[in-house]
Amino acid sequence: MSETKQTSELNQEVIIEKAKDFWTRHKKIITIASLAIIVVAGGWYIYRHYFILPKEIKAQEALFRAEEYYRKDSVMKALNGDGQNPGFLKIIDRYKGTKAANLANFYAGSCYIKLNENEKAIRYLKKFSSASKPAKAHALKLMADAYGDLGKTKEALEYYKKASNAFEKDENFASECLFMAAYLAHKSMNDKNTAIALYKELKKRFPRSSYSYDADKYLAMLGVYNTD
Repeated sequence: MSETKQTSELNQEVIIEKAKDFWTRHKKIITIASLAIIVVAGGWYIYRHYFILPKEIKAQEALFRAEEYYRKDSVMKALNGDGQNPGFLKIIDRYKGTKAANLANFYAGSCYIKLNENEKAIRYLKKFSSASKPAKAHALKLMADAYGDLGKTKEALEYYKKASNAFEKDENFASECLFMAAYLAHKSMNDKNTAIALYKELKKRFPRSSYSYDADKYLAMLGVYNTD
């Protein structure tokens, strides 16, 4: 047997002995750690499939019934339920952490705007979150509307601007939001410089929108005729 082969076999025996020694000294810790991983993974599976998913299904069923009242413009029943089925407020409270409860925040905010209870509307709309750009943009616009109705023009202007940036692919929606911001600065805040800047931004970002043509008219009122 060559010296190289003997050295290789010796090294393998050393590695094996070290592994055996490591296992002997640490087998209790390794076993406990392995069991802990299994327990945690199994616990999460049970929690997800026997608690989260059933809760989500029940929440979605309740939301569907509340949405029906919302579509019929039965605002009070949509919010508070009909005695048998919960409304958006109860869904938010009963099914916390579900997607349905999150969406119920949006609906509740919209209902309160219809009821002219704008502070409540803002509170619920701020709780709503979504990865959907259209949904996020509409929530921001609703908050802008609510702030505007409360006479909080500075906040309204900022939320209209945020809404215009949230979903630019819908040019009609985005240009409307930006126009609302400009109009607010122009007519309610009497902030000529901000209004001019926003009308010009509207023309630059959405030149083909109907609001772009309206911007020309209001810029002329402000003494601005050349927007190049």
